[in-house]
Amino acid sequence: MAAFSPGAELEMGIKDQQKHEELHKKIILLLIVACSVLVVIVFLSLLCCFIYYRKSCQKKKAAYCSDVEKGLSLAPFFGKFSSSRMGGFGLVYKAVLEDDSSIAVKKLDCATDDAQREFENELGLLSKFQHPNIISIVGYSVHEEMGFIIYELMPNGSLEDLLHGTSRGSSLNWHSRLKIALDTARGLEYLHEFCKPAVIHRDLKSSNILLDANFNAKLSDFGLAVADSSHNKSKLKLSGTVGYVAPEYLLDGVLTDKSDVYAFGVVLLELLLGKRPVEKLAPAHCRSIVTWAMPQLTNRAVLPTIVDPVIRDSVDEKYLFQVAAVAILCIQPEPSYRPLITDVVHSLVPLVPLELGGTLRVAQPPTPR
Repeated sequence: MAAFSPGAELEMGIKDQQKHEELHKKIILLLIVACSVLVVIVFLSLLCCFIYYRKSCQKKKAAYCSDVEKGLSLAPFFGKFSSSRMGGFGLVYKAVLEDDSSIAVKKLDCATDDAQREFENELGLLSKFQHPNIISIVGYSVHEEMGFIIYELMPNGSLEDLLHGTSRGSSLNWHSRLKIALDTARGLEYLHEFCKPAVIHRDLKSSNILLDANFNAKLSDFGLAVADSSHNKSKLKLSGTVGYVAPEYLLDGVLTDKSDVYAFGVVLLELLLGKRPVEKLAPAHCRSIVTWAMPQLTNRAVLPTIVDPVIRDSVDEKYLFQVAAVAILCIQPEPSYRPLITDVVHSLVPLVPLELGGTLRVAQPPTPR
């Protein structure tokens, strides 16, 4: 029977320990190598994703870089621009083409992500809309970092220009103002009720209501508009124009179709009273048309005296009180108290002469897809 000496047994124990330590080191080394390889793989994957994203963005942007109408190029635009005005986020020009026809061109600086996003948003929406009270897009183009959206020309400009410009509303009589209000409501009704998903304009104001040669009103500037189901509205950056922004959106960031209804109510007050949404009374003091007008709109004795002097003598007082009632409902601080825009349309239709479009029998264009 063999016997083991204490020295031999100790030597074997030391060798086993050394083997165990070497194995442990190899395992640690393999883990380090595996983790390093994994980090490299993740980095390369992210790099590939980033490169793909950049290329797809460049391709998407490049898709805009083509002329959109036969015979239409950027060259004739420059030097042929005439009168201009500020649009939602750019200048709008009147341009004359080689065949002497006129169009409107919005020139946009798309250097920032926000501007590029609004440019693409407006193009995407307007290319789907088909409604007599929404501006028609003719085409678009991109040249370097400048974007161009080409629209049908609206010879009478914006409602803001006519109401608050040098003419001070003299070209807009009582019936034409009612027609503009009805046209605007019909444009909003199309966005809210006939578009699937519904679209919220988010920047309705008198400068975004354009008038053609016959004073037909059309909504424009859809850069801030949102489709009701495609955005988390609670995460949208607060946008809009002072005086038109609904209080629940301004204070709590809550955006719904009733936000557009509020803005419509402000436009209706502009048509009725001839005043701007916010008027500067002193260097540090401004007055809102809503807070100023609200208590007076319900006073039947006072209301006729605050109407725009241009139309004061031609207003039918019976209709005046009805229009004021619609305005009061639209500018209610509580959004649930405001009417649907369809109800507004039905309220205004009887007030507009038939020859100016005062009928419910207006064929609705197909639902945009």
